[in-house]
Amino acid sequence: MAVDGLDLEVLAGECFGLLGPNGAGKTTTIEICEGLNTPDAGEVVVLGRRWGQDDRELRERLGISLQETQFSEKLTVAETVDLFRSFYRKGTPAEAVIRMVQLGEKAKSRVGGLSGGQKQRLALACALVGDPELLFLDEPTTGLDPQSRRQLWGLIEGFKSAGRSILLTTHYMEEAERLCDRVAIVDHGKMIALGTPRELIAALRAEHVLEFALADNSVVDEAPLRQIEGVCAAARQNGTYRLQVDELHRAMPALLSELRRQGAQLSELRTHSATLEDVFVSLTGRYLRDE
Repeated sequence: MAVDGLDLEVLAGECFGLLGPNGAGKTTTIEICEGLNTPDAGEVVVLGRRWGQDDRELRERLGISLQETQFSEKLTVAETVDLFRSFYRKGTPAEAVIRMVQLGEKAKSRVGGLSGGQKQRLALACALVGDPELLFLDEPTTGLDPQSRRQLWGLIEGFKSAGRSILLTTHYMEEAERLCDRVAIVDHGKMIALGTPRELIAALRAEHVLEFALADNSVVDEAPLRQIEGVCAAARQNGTYRLQVDELHRAMPALLSELRRQGAQLSELRTHSATLEDVFVSLTGRYLRDE
């Protein structure tokens, strides 16, 4: 069962993020909302309309960018956007959308010669050319280099600043924290957390995560680790120990002292500020993005 009793509400004017590992049900959920997949049960209301009753009206009001879009490589950028514009009774002129996604210099170039980042911006242009009220973005920056990813973020933020709504799936936590007003974390088709990124991170009760590994894959007694001052939780997964810490300056020296007491030798030690990925690991014991 890909989606198991998932109950979501996306508010007008917000960017709502669906987060979860591969196979969590994100794409199935978004395809049901887009009208590309039919649910076995439940009710889906999009902009006050229902698929099966108001299909033409819904398609006129939605913009959709799939995980991967296959364009005709022989067409130019301008011809491609013109084609998508022809599907809508009303919308934005193709030339304006091409400028909006910063492809003006490539307007006469064939799609087959575009880079990965340029093709992603073209996909976004085709999603925007109908002047949608609601934009679906399914992992829009997967596989892009950091510069292309940030360019796409700027375009998404511009769409959101115009008061439009976005439903976004992503594996990148920095992306979700920057773009999303609220996020839902899903796993095995169920929602396991919902809130703003700041609310979810605050629920960890720890500002920092301290991770370490031991030489020769040795192990230590975890119980004393949990008793260290400033440590909120401790767990071990795949040979790496993760401590959720609210007072790093107290926990770090105490941890090193405890490891010396147990005769353990470190092979790796790192810290970072708590993120949405740490929220997910805390809830499920799994990582959001499969490396």
